[in-house]
Amino acid sequence: MDINYIKHILLDQGFRGCIQISKNKHSVFSQAYGYSDFPNQIPNTLETKFATASAGKVFVAVSTLQLVENGKLHLQDTLSNILPLDWHKIDTNITVEQLLMHTSGIPDYFDENVMSEYEDLWKDFPNYRIRTNADLLPLFLNKPMMYPRGTKFQYNNTGFVVLAMMIEAVTNQPFDIYLQSNIFNPCGMHSTGYYEMDSLPAKCANSYIFEKVRNRFRTNIYSVDAKGTGAGGAFTTVGDIQKFWDALLSHKLITWKTTSEMLRCHNGNKEAGYYGYGIWLEPTDNGYSPYFQGCDPGVSFISSYEPSEDVTITLVSNYGDNVWKLLRSIRECMSGK
Repeated sequence: MDINYIKHILLDQGFRGCIQISKNKHSVFSQAYGYSDFPNQIPNTLETKFATASAGKVFVAVSTLQLVENGKLHLQDTLSNILPLDWHKIDTNITVEQLLMHTSGIPDYFDENVMSEYEDLWKDFPNYRIRTNADLLPLFLNKPMMYPRGTKFQYNNTGFVVLAMMIEAVTNQPFDIYLQSNIFNPCGMHSTGYYEMDSLPAKCANSYIFEKVRNRFRTNIYSVDAKGTGAGGAFTTVGDIQKFWDALLSHKLITWKTTSEMLRCHNGNKEAGYYGYGIWLEPTDNGYSPYFQGCDPGVSFISSYEPSEDVTITLVSNYGDNVWKLLRSIRECMSGK
């Protein structure tokens, strides 16, 4: 691994954010770039907490599977079993497993096949009202099913909002409190949590959107939910993400059997991508490499694990930099291509 060349790639592509590369559970390269507070020129550091957008779905998935192991949920439990609401035209026989696999057909409040800009959601519905999972109900509850449940794979944000509501229903506590007690604390992820955008704790990075017309940066405070939900929105550090991988892959969070099911390809295709339970899977010569990712206005995140090399790479940017291109370049460098 040519660390100097990796540094050159990061600088050449103007990366702003944090990176950590670990091999055999030990960090071999970690570095911070750019500013957490652009106007005041406050640098990002390895202790900076970054927003991660949809990456938080993996935490919801693990929590759901924990509850399945504990008998509080079952993969074949349905909406009507766990959340006896008036679901209007939504199929109440949608199962927990279908939500985990993005095959539920539940109407997506942010359908990425139709909408390209997440902040367009808030033109008629102020984002400062979104502080719980239930706050998102008005954005999808009256919409029709996207397709009959179980008939296709299509990435769906609503599905993980509903999973978080299920966690809340069976544990009688907010989903982020459950995650704190059952995921973050056991992993030692003490710099990870779900925070309200108008009262962020110390060491959180602002996320910036560049406006070409005005030639300036602005924060994304009016572009994303005021607080994260089951669909995403956790803040974390690259070091905490490594702790999560270590705990997940050593079966400290869920059993070996459940972990294997989570990381097994359940559906997907070359065009849409391959998926397990709450985690993406990239085909390799030896099977699949799991990864989770997120993208919001001013936010980009990806963290991947290569089992054959026991290598984890995590990249997060608070300027929406192209972390996917960087990851490809770094992998090519590491493989000697």
